[in-house]
Amino acid sequence: MQQATTQALKAPLPGADMKTAQRDVLVQTLKKRFESHMHRHPTVAWADVHARLNANKLKALQDMEATGGEPDVVGSAAADGTYLFYDCTAESPSGRRSLCYDAQALHARKLHKPQSNAIEAAAAMGVTLLTEAQYRALQEVEDFDQKTSSWIWTPPDVRERGGALFCDRRYGRVFVYHNGAESYYAARGFRASLNV
Repeated sequence: MQQATTQALKAPLPGADMKTAQRDVLVQTLKKRFESHMHRHPTVAWADVHARLNANKLKALQDMEATGGEPDVVGSAAADGTYLFYDCTAESPSGRRSLCYDAQALHARKLHKPQSNAIEAAAAMGVTLLTEAQYRALQEVEDFDQKTSSWIWTPPDVRERGGALFCDRRYGRVFVYHNGAESYYAARGFRASLNV
């Protein structure tokens, strides 16, 4: 698992040099997923979302897709007309696991360092980690992370004390936990969001 994660994060992500055919395949994948899961966005039309997809957004969505996130629109349009894509894979994205929380945690770890960290991996993809509120909103739509867990954005007061937050769903409830930010596990990745 760690080797797969390493390859996914070190290799150039497909969105970086997307050709027309690749873009078409991605858009068709997103459209099919969108239409197959209308309960995630009952008041949204695909044509409206499609109209907002530009090269930068498609690159980020391709990176989400390539690392196992299965991005989809969740909710309705914001006041400014933007839509939120979240990772909607049943478990934490497989290509983003075995990562500590951030660069500070990665540098602080002396032995058995992971290949990368969640904050920098998300930034490289052009996405952000879900906040606790976003994670809980996503869990209102479907049940996610019933076997895995996902890092979430950690408030500065927690991070300054050396901790970081992660979430999962167990026993029909969503739980928020803490770990040392330098910890990493094969069953923990991160879920991301993208404004389009």
